[in-house]
Amino acid sequence: MITAQCPECGYRYCESTANPREGFPRGTPWEAVPDDWNCPDCCVRDKFDFVILTDSTVDSPEIDVCRK
Repeated sequence: MITAQCPECGYRYCESTANPREGFPRGTPWEAVPDDWNCPDCCVRDKFDFVILTDSTVDSPEIDVCRK
C-alpha cells in the first residue's frame, strides 16, 4: 500500500483509508487519484508534489498515522 504525504502541510493519503470525503473510498490506489487533485487540507499542493513514503518512514514513531 502506498502512502503519499503533502510536503506543504503533512496531510497523508493512505491507500488503505483513502479519503471518502474527497470521493475516494477505502482501498483507492494512488494511481487512481486524478493528476489535477489538490491536497484537501492546504489546497496548495497538487498530486505530483506529494512525496511517496517508504514503509520505514510510515512506521516511524515521530510521524502521525494517516489522516482520514
